[in-house]
Amino acid sequence: MQPQVVTLGLGYIGLPTSALMAANNIAVHGVDISQKVVDTINSGKIHFVEPKLDTAVASTVAAGFLRADTTAVAADVYLVVVPTPFKGGSHEPDISYIQAATESILPLLKEGDLYIIESTSPVGTTERMGDFIYAQRPELKGKLHIAYCPERVLPGNVMYELVHNDRVIGGVDDAATQKACEFYQQFVKGELHRTNARTAEMCKLTENASRDVQIAFANELSLICDKAGIDAWELIRLANKHPRVTILQPGSGVGGHCIAVDPYFITSEFPMESQIIGKAREINNYKAFWCAEKTRHAIRDFATSQGKAPSVALMGLAFKPNIDDLRQSPAVYIAQKVLQEAGDENYFIVEPNIHEHAYYKITDVEQAVEQADIVAFLVAHDEFKQLEIPAGKVVLDFCGVTK
Repeated sequence: MQPQVVTLGLGYIGLPTSALMAANNIAVHGVDISQKVVDTINSGKIHFVEPKLDTAVASTVAAGFLRADTTAVAADVYLVVVPTPFKGGSHEPDISYIQAATESILPLLKEGDLYIIESTSPVGTTERMGDFIYAQRPELKGKLHIAYCPERVLPGNVMYELVHNDRVIGGVDDAATQKACEFYQQFVKGELHRTNARTAEMCKLTENASRDVQIAFANELSLICDKAGIDAWELIRLANKHPRVTILQPGSGVGGHCIAVDPYFITSEFPMESQIIGKAREINNYKAFWCAEKTRHAIRDFATSQGKAPSVALMGLAFKPNIDDLRQSPAVYIAQKVLQEAGDENYFIVEPNIHEHAYYKITDVEQAVEQADIVAFLVAHDEFKQLEIPAGKVVLDFCGVTK
């Protein structure tokens, strides 16, 4: 089957998007640099946990509308959905993955093709990629449709939100915007909002920076309340009774591939102007450090008062509740920080959404709680909220599990 779309990147967004398109009888050729990922998909299976994705991939692969490979082929639409990490140890965005993906399709591009970036990108990236393409293929200048359309989905509900969430679509010109809208109309039921590429790029960054700032306010309140001897969750519940106040819930920090990352795309390019955004990042990073320190203090206090080293359950590794995604997870940072200073304590690492980890032995939820002297909740998984914690345990609740 001749592919209509080539998806460059088959990760947490690329694969669900590919499966959704294929489910709408659009022939999709997905590309990933990992042969293992390619083989997994072509066998009708998936390489990460996402509800309803497994059945979508299985059915579309079996029907012949979805195929994976390590190299691209000619198509009419090219969708770039690759990571945009940081450069080295800095918080400067690295768009080399986007450029590498674009370079891989340069020989395949033809007049009238649609090229779309979905990867989170610094402002101006889409225009830069257009210039990069035309520098290599000058005969195509003005003959391609180049646009930016960021995803805005929630892990754990991706297959629904890809269909029903509104999308912001920005082309480098009006014709590209129109062409991209026509493409997304084939499988998106949410409203399509037209703009230009630079605004669409900034819109994605703004959405996640806004969330980061709101979470930082809640996390800062939790630090203040701890020092003041106030229950932060009760305080927020009461404050939210005000008709114009909506405060989020505090946690152990902020993680994931979006909220913990995207604000830096703004602060790196506009450092003097992004004072609140930058400070929010500092607060949310500090909260994870604070949680680790509180855990270490509890361990020392127990050893002093009981005359023995405690057993400690670190509850959760994912970056948010009820998923298996550990990217940029504050819980992972806390676990690492605590274990770096470990003495004779016995540790139970709990993450109910994964079966094994490269560095930690994963312990069963009930076993960990039963045997631990100190139970530190780092992630508010549903499984944790249903636990009955035996009397006499030291409980550190950083994310409102017991509230």
